Amino acid sequence: MNIALIDYGAGNLHSVHNALRAAGASGIAITADADVVAKADRIVLPGVGAFGACAAALRVVPGMIEALESRVRGDGAPFLGICVGMQLMAETGEEHGVHAGLGWMKGTVALLDRKLAKVPHMGWNDVVPTSDNPLILQGEAYFLHSYAYRGEDVIATTDHDGEITAAIGRDTMIGVQFHPEKSQRYGLALLERFLAWRP
Repeated sequence: MNIALIDYGAGNLHSVHNALRAAGASGIAITADADVVAKADRIVLPGVGAFGACAAALRVVPGMIEALESRVRGDGAPFLGICVGMQLMAETGEEHGVHAGLGWMKGTVALLDRKLAKVPHMGWNDVVPTSDNPLILQGEAYFLHSYAYRGEDVIATTDHDGEITAAIGRDTMIGVQFHPEKSQRYGLALLERFLAWRP
């Protein structure tokens, strides 16, 4: 199995790579090569930082957006977005202005309400499935974010002085706001299910 772990200068690549290996993956390519992504069996998009900066960094990688569209949306290759990698699946992000995402999910990424909750949302919190998705099970994961997705295709939530999105998904695409690579057994089990997923 060939797994493309996308390197666009905005991800916790080594931690995610190590977690995938611990979950049983082999053939992992940390890559900024669109041709590798276009042929991958599974694709993982990590992300750390501001939505706009990450979106811009992804777009300047030659051919990457086209490869993602073709392989994920066209061919149906299983895709996992992590943290900002999940947020980039949205139509827009509102961090330091309004920025275009990949537009795969109908929704936006907006600042958590500072009047209601501590920002950033940091630490361990429950993941509560809201639909029947084989990858997302009840459990506890590690979160670190100040912005949250609001829109369609939410498959899990968490409570941070109110319900916020923990995971989104549709077809062969899934995104998680939490960090599987920092979520110990729960995170590794999720990655194991992603590696075995046959959507």
